[in-house]
Amino acid sequence: MKLFRMAAVLAVLAGPAYAQAPHINLLQDGPGKTDDEKAAEAERERAYKDTLKKIPDAKTSSDPWGGMRSDPPKQAAPKASAATTTKKPKAGTAAAN
Repeated sequence: MKLFRMAAVLAVLAGPAYAQAPHINLLQDGPGKTDDEKAAEAERERAYKDTLKKIPDAKTSSDPWGGMRSDPPKQAAPKASAATTTKKPKAGTAAAN
């Protein structure tokens, strides 16, 4: 029974190490491409690059929540008049010379 447990532990510990082993392809590479296939592939690649050049650059907003807002932001409340916001010196300070 101890031998079975040791074999099970060894198998569990060896699994991740086995997964890291290099995989070797024992099959030979397929036949190479003919000149016609190479020319057709080059033409497809050229047409693909030409098509990519025709796509205009999109100017997108950098605000990810821009589509969630239904109204423009509210304006801040008007500020109070200048007379009420000026600070008066306290009576105990030496404001007058």
